[in-house]
Amino acid sequence: MKLSIIIPAYNEEGNIALIYDAITNVLKSIRFELIFVNDGSNDRTFEEIKKIYKKDSEHIKAINFSRNFGKDAALYAGISHASGEYTAIIDADMEQNPKYLLEMLAFLEKNKNYDQVAMAIKERISGSPFKRLGGKIFYKFINKLSDIKFQENVSDFRMFRNNMKEAILSLEETNRFSKGIFNWVGFNTKVLEYEVGKRASGVSKFNLKTSLKYAKEGIIAYSVKPLKIATFIGLFTSLAGFVYLIYTIIKTLVMGIEIPGFATIVCLILFIGGIQLLCIGILGEYLAKTFIETKKRPIYVAQSKLGFDDEIL
Repeated sequence: MKLSIIIPAYNEEGNIALIYDAITNVLKSIRFELIFVNDGSNDRTFEEIKKIYKKDSEHIKAINFSRNFGKDAALYAGISHASGEYTAIIDADMEQNPKYLLEMLAFLEKNKNYDQVAMAIKERISGSPFKRLGGKIFYKFINKLSDIKFQENVSDFRMFRNNMKEAILSLEETNRFSKGIFNWVGFNTKVLEYEVGKRASGVSKFNLKTSLKYAKEGIIAYSVKPLKIATFIGLFTSLAGFVYLIYTIIKTLVMGIEIPGFATIVCLILFIGGIQLLCIGILGEYLAKTFIETKKRPIYVAQSKLGFDDEIL
C-alpha cells in the first residue's frame, strides 16, 4: 500500500461522497486506502460512509466512534490503523483540495531526506477579521510560552513517512494536541502552501468558543510557563504588600499620620483575592490534565469498524 489517507468527519454527511470522488479522481494511478473516522456525528455521516464502502470496499475503511471524542482522537485512531508507506491527513469539508496530495507525495518520493510535508494556508480568507486576528495572537503567544515552535497557518493537512507515524503513535497521552505532537516529535519537515477552497456543505465546527478552547489546550499541553508566571505574580504581590506594610507603619508610627483604611483594605482584598484565584485556576488546569491522564482511559471508543481485520459490526 502506497498511501493511507485519514479523513476525520463530524457532521459532514453532505461532503463524504464529494471528498471520496475528488480523492479517487486524483489518485487513479496510486494504491491507496481512505480511512474515514466518524467522530460521533449526529447526522447521517456514517450512513454516507457505509454507502461508499459498499461501492468501493477495496479502498474504503471506516472507524465509527461511540460518541464525539474530538478531532485529535480521530486523527490518532486513523493513524493507528494506517498501513500505507505514507500517511496523509485531509479534512472532509472540501476546503483542502486533494490535488495537493500528489504534490506532497511527489516531494517525499524525490526528497528522501525529508520525513514530512505540512501544508500552510497561503491566504486565510475565511472567518471574521476578529477570528483571523485571534489566530495571529495565538501563534505569537504560544511561541513565547512553548519550548517548541508553531508555524503560523500550518494546518493538519500533511503527509509523513512511517518513521514519523510510529513516533506519533508512541505518544499515548489522552490529552492530545495534534498540532503540538507533529512539532514535538521533530523530523525534517517541508512546508508548502495551499489555497483554501470553499466548504461544499454544512458549517464550520471551529467557532470562537472552540478556538479559545483549542488555544487553551495547546498552551497547557506544551508549556509550563503559565505556572511560572503564577509564581512570579505571587512573589510580586507579596513584595508589593510588604512594601505597603512598611509604608503604613512609617506613616502611622513615625510620622503620626492616621491613614483611613476601609477603602484601601477592600481594594487590596479584592486585588489579592483575584490574583490568588487566577493562580489557583492556572494550577487547577494542569492538575485536571494530570488527573485525566492518571485514569488511563482509552483515547477513543469504536462502536463499529468497516474494512479492518478486527471489524466491529
